[in-house]
Amino acid sequence: MFAFTVARRYLFSSPAQTALLISGVTLGVMAFVFITALIGGLAIRLTNDVTANSAHISLEPATRIARVLPGPDGDVGSVAIISTFQRRQIRAWNSTVSLLRSDPAVSAISPQISGSAFLVKGEAVSPVAVTALDPAYIDAISSISSKIISGDGSLGADGILIGSRLAENLGLSSGQPVLLRTDRGIDRLLTVRGIFQTGLQSLDERVAYLSIQTARPLFLLPEGITNIEIKLHDPGRAREIATFLHEATGLRATSWQEKNASLEGALEAQSQTGTLIQAFSMISVLVGIASALSLSANRRRGEIGIMRAFGVSSSFIAGVFVLQGLLIGMAGAGIGCVSGFALCAWLETLTRPDGTMVLPIAPREGGYLAVFVLTTIGAVLASVIPAGTAARLDPLEAIQQ
Repeated sequence: MFAFTVARRYLFSSPAQTALLISGVTLGVMAFVFITALIGGLAIRLTNDVTANSAHISLEPATRIARVLPGPDGDVGSVAIISTFQRRQIRAWNSTVSLLRSDPAVSAISPQISGSAFLVKGEAVSPVAVTALDPAYIDAISSISSKIISGDGSLGADGILIGSRLAENLGLSSGQPVLLRTDRGIDRLLTVRGIFQTGLQSLDERVAYLSIQTARPLFLLPEGITNIEIKLHDPGRAREIATFLHEATGLRATSWQEKNASLEGALEAQSQTGTLIQAFSMISVLVGIASALSLSANRRRGEIGIMRAFGVSSSFIAGVFVLQGLLIGMAGAGIGCVSGFALCAWLETLTRPDGTMVLPIAPREGGYLAVFVLTTIGAVLASVIPAGTAARLDPLEAIQQ
């Protein structure tokens, strides 16, 4: 195409200006990629930090809503019905677990019995949140066995795992007996099989682990369970899958986003801030392209006038400048995406002495296709104004100047 040949010749006739223009586009694209990868990486790190020791979705029995029934005389509320307290439980939990195992989005499942209790050692008493689970899947939701600093993770029929701060408060060490008193008023002497340390005070000071078979008689749950904890391959889909599970099972499904609404709000604000920075970087790139092509059109007024005098159409002249914008945008976007990925990949390798990343950056989250398309389209749009200006030049006035 002749217009493409002319556009290419215009670009190569001023190599320094063209190189500078492409470099500006490249830097703008690199900034876009860096900001996108940084925001995506930070969101991934925060999500992992929040969900590392907790489930992505929790299934619990549906909440029962009390209803006021009318009395014999028809007056609402004239009769009060009081039922005895019964622990809410999931009775048909095996069918729910089978459903979860057939879902490819689910990476781990942990049926549990959760309850409140006290640990008693001599005169020392400490409240504790008991989590009872299958010992074979103790690390399904939180990697507990890898964090054991004393003893081991073999729960057995009378074993219990406690956190380091709880052990310190009660003066306990692995192998020692401790009395567990549940909220059902049932006592049992257990043996501390292991002591774990996660670094989270809420776990190390308030949580104890039992085997699910040990917990059944302690919490008067011979068959049912209180909750099912679920891990997903993609935590971002937790809300969507929780809605599906609620509709499929009738259980109350709570996603990690719902439990951490403040974090989700912070991530949204962070994403919006990143979008503004990306927009400003794109605007600066497009303004630079429009300015450079406007100067080129002004500098080539004589050439444009001669072409117009020989009968070249105004649409051809406009097309030449639009093609210049297209070539500049594609070249700058391509080089910027490659350079941005290389920069992010290098930054990902930088670590502190403790092994953590200096920047929580995720190169794969750079949004390369989006920035390439946006930059190319933006460059074409930015060239429309100088293209229109060049096409509207009067041949006679252009040649005289």
